[in-house]
Amino acid sequence: MRKLTRPIFLGNVQIGGGAPVVVQSMAKTPTQDVERTVAQIRALEEAGCEVVRLAVPDQEAARALSRIRAQVNLPLVADIHFDHRLALAALEAGVEGLRLNPGNIGDRDKVEAVARRARQLQVPIRIGVNAGSLEPELLARYGGVTAEALVESACRHVRLLEAVDFDLIKISVKASDVPLTVAAYRLLSQRVDYPLHLGITEAGPGYRGLVKSAVGLGILLAEGIGDTIRVSLTADPCQEVAAAWEILKALKLRQRGIELISCPTCGRCEIDVIAIASEVERRLRKVTAPLKVAVMGCAVNGPGEAREADVGLAGGKGWGVIFCHGRPVKKVPAERLLEELLATIKAMGVEGID
Repeated sequence: MRKLTRPIFLGNVQIGGGAPVVVQSMAKTPTQDVERTVAQIRALEEAGCEVVRLAVPDQEAARALSRIRAQVNLPLVADIHFDHRLALAALEAGVEGLRLNPGNIGDRDKVEAVARRARQLQVPIRIGVNAGSLEPELLARYGGVTAEALVESACRHVRLLEAVDFDLIKISVKASDVPLTVAAYRLLSQRVDYPLHLGITEAGPGYRGLVKSAVGLGILLAEGIGDTIRVSLTADPCQEVAAAWEILKALKLRQRGIELISCPTCGRCEIDVIAIASEVERRLRKVTAPLKVAVMGCAVNGPGEAREADVGLAGGKGWGVIFCHGRPVKKVPAERLLEELLATIKAMGVEGID
């Protein structure tokens, strides 16, 4: 059972309070390049992203936010470090969220100025603690980066905001180390009821980053911890979104697009399962309706092994079958299996097939 946290809103997207886990990513273009940033945000939206974070390192980037805001639909979160004036400028530009640490943007009066304006606009602030930027005093006290040190840092920042009467808060405590991250979030979840943003920071490229993220986020989500997630990859951000959805679908927390079931192949295979499954995935990548599709290499056992699929194919020597819900509905030549599967899916009223 998921932990019930306080609800906050990024625009019209609810975070916490029993709302579904929200998929987030970050634009990887220079924010001041409005055209490229808008194009990337639109691509992220098409991929299923629900919240986008933008780096705001200087006033030029801050000035670009209002132009970006006018051209996109997704809620925007401005990522701020060190300069409270950038946070104020981002708020005036119309962002729906801030990501900052109150302790590094200046004295109490500067924190209070940001919190006051954010409260007036009902804009939440995410406190983002990273293992790579812990306070030296905490590193000394805890003997390095520990779960307790990460949580203590987060709680310090929470107290700074609470002291100026601000409670529209979301928190993250990220590390690139999976066990450390899991331990920190478990401890934090016990101590606060604010919504939590999950991530394995700097997870890496390709399958390495995917595996680390899936393990870390999967453990926490399975334990009911987490209200938003980002899969941090050294890759196109749309890949982050696709991975996030696969994690959520695997845990039955959210459903979007296809769930592809395919056999690992063996000596009984008479068709090229790998090539067919890859093409099915490509041709159905724009489908947003939940749909379970199976690609199996054995015409005898395939339909039974994938009986929970909505639709699928199973190949044999020179021929194969199209099946729905485990029952064969059509026998076709092997070279026609892919196109007959797609035609069957299209006949079901599914949209987005290439």
